[in-house]
Formats: sequence, C-alpha cells, structure tokens
Amino acid sequence: MNIKKQFKEGLITNNPVLVQLIGMCATMAITTTLFNGVGMGLSVLIILTCCNVVVSAIRKIIPNEIRLAIFVVIIAGFVTIVDLLLKAYIPALSDALGVFIPLIVVNCIIIGRAEAFCQKNSVGASFFDGVFQGLGYTCVLIIMCVVRELLGSGRFGGGLIDIANGFRFTLDGTGAGIQIFPEDFGASILTLPFGGFITLGLLIALMQYALKRSAKKKAAAEKAAQADKEETVC
Repeated sequence: MNIKKQFKEGLITNNPVLVQLIGMCATMAITTTLFNGVGMGLSVLIILTCCNVVVSAIRKIIPNEIRLAIFVVIIAGFVTIVDLLLKAYIPALSDALGVFIPLIVVNCIIIGRAEAFCQKNSVGASFFDGVFQGLGYTCVLIIMCVVRELLGSGRFGGGLIDIANGFRFTLDGTGAGIQIFPEDFGASILTLPFGGFITLGLLIALMQYALKRSAKKKAAAEKAAQADKEETVC
C-alpha cells in the first residue's frame, strides 16, 4: 500500500474527472454555487469510501457472475443513507442537488473503483483509494464552482457564506456569499449549463497539458541520466 502514490493519483495523475473523464454529468450540472459543490463532493467522498471498504471486505465471497449487481446494491444502500441524512439535517442541500444524489448509485466513479481497484486490493488500500479519489472529485467541483460563480456573477461562496449577519458559514443555503464585483459585469453564460461544458473542457485541457509536460520532463531527465551513466562506464 503506497499512500503517497494513491494521494497523487486521486488528485492529479488519475483524477476521476479530469483524467479518467467519468462522473462529468453531475460535475457540470450542480457546480453553480460553492454550497452545491462542497455538498456533492463530500457526499460522493463518503459514499465512495464506505463502498470501497465494504466491497474490498467481501471481495473473496462475491460471485464473479453477479459482482456488478452486488456493487450496485451496496452503493444504493449507502446512497439511501446519505440521501435520508441530507433530507433530515441539511434539507436545503438535498433540495439543491435534487435527483443528482440518487443518481450517485450509477455514478461511474464509484462503480469504476469497485471494479478496477477494490475487488483486487485490501481494505486499507481501498479505504485510502476512496478518500483520495473522493478528494480529487471534490477539488474539481470546488474549482468549477469558484470559477463559474465568480466569473459568472461576481460572487464567491453562494449558499455557504452569510455576511448579512456577520461573516459565518451556513448550511441552510441562504447565504448570499461575498460579492467581489457587480453581477452586471459577470459573464452570465458561465452560470448556465453551457458554462459548465466550457469550464470543464478548459480544466481538462489544462490537466492534460500539465501531465504531458511533466511526462516529457521526466523522460528528458531519464535520458540525461542514462547518458551520464554511459559516459561514466566508458
């Protein structure tokens, strides 16, 4: 179990959204306010981690022929728990996310990690995989929320930050956020569904550029090291 490697993969080299290109539907749909992004990201992180642990714990007794059906049942159980908890304690978030919470059942991130990682690795490794993959997903949501909300309406922290009654965090979704510049000067298209496509596309392009540049630097360094080694031998 290499925690450092798993951390890097979850946030950067194997990020579920920007590299694996999965779970993009909810990513584009709900990232209009920081309140939605943080709520959705943490929900997926919790469900993903719990499902990873359970799937890994029972992986040796799951019949191969029905493994996907069992994965879906496990995921559906944790999604139902999180959905009911949100309705009971954070109803504003439940209303804001709407159908996208139940749709976590078929989220490719969770099913994909169960299929590709958890049924082949230990409970400990699967736990950290769930945490780091969930963090990678949450970070992308937060970045998209900040970009779309700030550039689209000139606001930061909508639904989550309340400055009307003193600076404080709120879970009722009523926080107006911090107005950085007048809304009239914002690119309102970014707050629309099309803005989600634009923002996500740019983030994916930036990530792919960074990964390719890093790979080229690593290859050049290895080539230089090999050349130095050959000169030393000669």
